[in-house]
Amino acid sequence: MQVEPQVTFRGVEAAPHVETKIRERIAKLEEFHDRITACRVTVEAPHRSGQKGEIYKIGIDIQVPGGDIVVNREPGKNHAHEDVLVAIRDAFNAAQRQLEDHVRKIGGIHVKSHPGKAKGAVTDLFRDEAYGFIEGIGDKRYFFRADSVTGDDWSKMEIGSNVHFTEMEGEDGPHATAVTLM
Repeated sequence: MQVEPQVTFRGVEAAPHVETKIRERIAKLEEFHDRITACRVTVEAPHRSGQKGEIYKIGIDIQVPGGDIVVNREPGKNHAHEDVLVAIRDAFNAAQRQLEDHVRKIGGIHVKSHPGKAKGAVTDLFRDEAYGFIEGIGDKRYFFRADSVTGDDWSKMEIGSNVHFTEMEGEDGPHATAVTLM
């Protein structure tokens, strides 16, 4: 993530175990989609007179290339959300579903269930069209776009450059994202 995740508490005292659970769930989202650029989470206990218990409202705003994922879990009448951890679970489950839909809409690229940094060498660069190819282990060939290259590494990249990348499967074959020069 390019920006440190922000967790805000409104109308409720900040609790370390709650913030820890939120950061764990953010990390799980990053395993699924490694191009999350920012994430803001708000935990709110709206004031309602005459209400028996506090029903928590969880807001999640995730920025990814090509759009934003926004989840606002309104308290409604779901008394299960009197437990802040249940409210967080439901909100992050909704965020993951939206993130999965977003990934499908932008080209069907899916992160493997065991993402890790692979190694390879750049074999082709098409600077005018802003894409290239990497040869990985076992002569496997990966397509990558210039916007999948971190920082200003695209301008420094040459044929033969050694790189680290995250392996992904797309509709048209293997893709490389989060490409960095070694």
